[in-house]
Amino acid sequence: MEFSSSEDRELVEDFIDVEDDTGTADVDQPPGVMTSHVHCIDPSEGSMSTAGNELLPVADELGKNAEPYLGMEFASDAAARAFYNEYALGLGFGIRVARSRSERRKGTEVLVMKRFVCMKEGHHKKKKDVDSSNKKKRKRLSIREGCPAMMEVVRRAPEKWVITKLVLEHTHVIVSPDKAREVQLLHLSGKEHADTLQEVRRNVFGDTGASDLFTYLMRRQSDNSGFFYNVQVDSRNCLRNAVWVDARSKISYKYFGDAVYFDTTYTQNENMLPFAAFTGVNHHGDCVVFGCALVLDKTESSYAWIFETWLTAMDKRLPFSFTTDEGKTMTEAVAKTFPQCFHRLCRWRVLSKCKKKLSDVYMRFLELHNELKRCVNECDTMPVFDMFWGSILDKYDLRENTWLQSLFEARNKWVPAYLTGSFFAELSLTRRAETISRFYRNNFSTRAPLLSFITTFDQHIDRLYMNEAQKDLALFSPEQLLKTNSILEKQAASIYTRAAFEFFQMELIESLHHYAVKVQESPYEAKYYVERDGDPPTRHTVVYNGAEEKVWCDCCRFAFSAILCRHVLGVFILADIDMIPEPCITKRWTKKAKTGPVFVGRILEDENRHTDSVTSRFSDLVCDGMMCGEKGTLSEGSFKFAKELLRNAYREIDKLTKAGSQQVGNR
Repeated sequence: MEFSSSEDRELVEDFIDVEDDTGTADVDQPPGVMTSHVHCIDPSEGSMSTAGNELLPVADELGKNAEPYLGMEFASDAAARAFYNEYALGLGFGIRVARSRSERRKGTEVLVMKRFVCMKEGHHKKKKDVDSSNKKKRKRLSIREGCPAMMEVVRRAPEKWVITKLVLEHTHVIVSPDKAREVQLLHLSGKEHADTLQEVRRNVFGDTGASDLFTYLMRRQSDNSGFFYNVQVDSRNCLRNAVWVDARSKISYKYFGDAVYFDTTYTQNENMLPFAAFTGVNHHGDCVVFGCALVLDKTESSYAWIFETWLTAMDKRLPFSFTTDEGKTMTEAVAKTFPQCFHRLCRWRVLSKCKKKLSDVYMRFLELHNELKRCVNECDTMPVFDMFWGSILDKYDLRENTWLQSLFEARNKWVPAYLTGSFFAELSLTRRAETISRFYRNNFSTRAPLLSFITTFDQHIDRLYMNEAQKDLALFSPEQLLKTNSILEKQAASIYTRAAFEFFQMELIESLHHYAVKVQESPYEAKYYVERDGDPPTRHTVVYNGAEEKVWCDCCRFAFSAILCRHVLGVFILADIDMIPEPCITKRWTKKAKTGPVFVGRILEDENRHTDSVTSRFSDLVCDGMMCGEKGTLSEGSFKFAKELLRNAYREIDKLTKAGSQQVGNR
C-alpha cells in the first residue's frame, strides 16, 4: 500500500499565494487507496524544527552537515527522517513525509518505504465546492510549487533502511533556518506570537528572567553617565528587544560613522545568543563597535525600533551607507528608518550562503566558488561583471539555477560593480575587514549565559580600543616602507595611516602597469582612457578637472573606498601631477582622522528634533569630555594639562550657573 500525507502549514517564504479552502486537510491520495488506510503522520514530520530529542543522537552520529547519498544506510525510518530533517534545516528548507508503503508479512502490516520531500513538492489541488451550505470559507496559505527535492528510503532488513531514490536540486530559492523561522513568526496570531517570544526569552535568560540584563545596564549607566540604553517590552511588560551604546562608541561614531554594518552573524552559530552589533571601520581599517542590541523579536516593527533607538543615541546622525544581512523584514525596517542612506546587503554573507545553496554543485565543480568570488570582487564595471557572471553560468550549465538567478536580479544590492554611488569604508574588495564574527567563533563553541557573554564582549571591545590607541601612538614612528621614488607615494606615506597607505601603495604600483591616453580636452577638464597592458576589456575612462582639482573614474572605487584608484593614479603620472589634490584626500583615512571637530554622515531630517534640548547638549558635552580623556591619558604631561583645563572649565561653568540663578531670583 502507498499513502500520502497532508500538506504542512509551515511557512518558508515571504510571498505565498493565498487560495480558497474550507479548512479541511488537503490529502493527495493515489487511485484506489481508501482514506481510512491513510497513515496519521506526526505533525512534526512537516516542520522546520529538528526531530524529537530521542532522534537527535542518531542525526549527530551521521554528521550534522553530512549530505545524503544513494546507498546511505540507517537503523530505522525514524533515524532517516531525523537525518534528512537536520540536513534540510541546515540548508533552509522544510520537509514532510509524502508517501509510505506497507507490505503484509506473516499476517502483519510492515512499513517498508518512506519518501521525504521538500515542503514545496507537488501542487495544491483546489477542491470542488460540494458544500451547498453558506459555511464561510477561510483562506489557507499554500506553499507547493512542484519542487522535486526528495529522499526515499526502503527497508532491506529489520534494522537496515537504505536510500534508493534521491533528488538534491530545488526549483526554488531555499532560505536560511533563521529566515524560515522569521517568516513563520510574521504569520503567527497575537497569542502565538507572545508565546513564541516567551519561549525565546526562556532560551536566552533561563528561569531568572531579564533581571541580570537590567542590573548590568543600570550599573553601566551609573558608572558612566554617557552610557545609553533603552528596552522595548511587549503587552505583558516582558522584554522584547534592547539597545545599548557606551560613550566611547558615540565618539568613534563621530569620526567613523560614515559606513555602518548591522552585524547579525550570530545566526550562523547555534551557540550564539540573539545578539547583534552596529559596527564600522576606523582609520586603521579595524573593526569598531558603535552599539549593541539584543534581538528577541525578529519582526519589522522590532527592527525599526532597534534602528530608531540606536539613531537616537547617535543624535540622529545618519551614516552614508548601512549594510545588513538579507531579510525582507530587516530591509523594510531599514527603508523606513534610514531613508537617506544607501542600503547594501553584505556580499560576504551572500557568498558564504552560496556554499550551502550550491553544496551539491560545489562538490562537482571545486573551482566554482573561487570563480564566483573573483567575479564579484574583481570585476570593477557593470558590463565586465555581467559578462564574467554569464560565462560562469554557461561553463557550469547553471543558467536555470534559481538561487543564482535571484542573486543576479538583486546584484545592485550587493555586487561592488553596481555599488558606485556610496561610501562603504572598504580598503580591499578581495580581503574582508575584521568583524565580530571571528570573536563569536573564537569564544563561543558552546552556549554561554547572557551575562557571561556580554562581559566577554565588553572585554573584546576594550581590546579593540586598546589596539586602536597603540596604533595611534605608532602613527608618527618610523616612516612607511617606500617601493618607488614617486613624490605621490612619499606624500601618501606622510598623511595616511599604515592600512590606508598600504592600499594606496598597491594601487600606485598597479598603476605602473596601466597606460593612460588623453582623448579629449576642454578649458575646464581633460578626458583619458586607461588600459592595462593595452587590453581593451580593461579600459577605463578618467575625467580630471584641473581648476577644481577633482577627478572621476568610471570604476568608482574612490566613491567606494575614498582612496584613489590605479586608473586615476595612472593619469596623474602621465599628467605630471606629483601631489595628491586636497579634494582627493579623505580625512577619515589620515593620521589626523581623530583631530578637530569632525562629524561624518548627515543629520536625519526630523521636524521634531530639538538640537538645543538638555539631552542633546548633555550628549555633546559627554563626548567632548571623553575625547579629552582619551588624549589626556597618552602621557603624563597631557594628563596634567587636561586635568587642570577641565577643573578650570568646571569652575567657570559653575560661576555662570550661579550668576544665572541669582538673576532669576531677583526678577
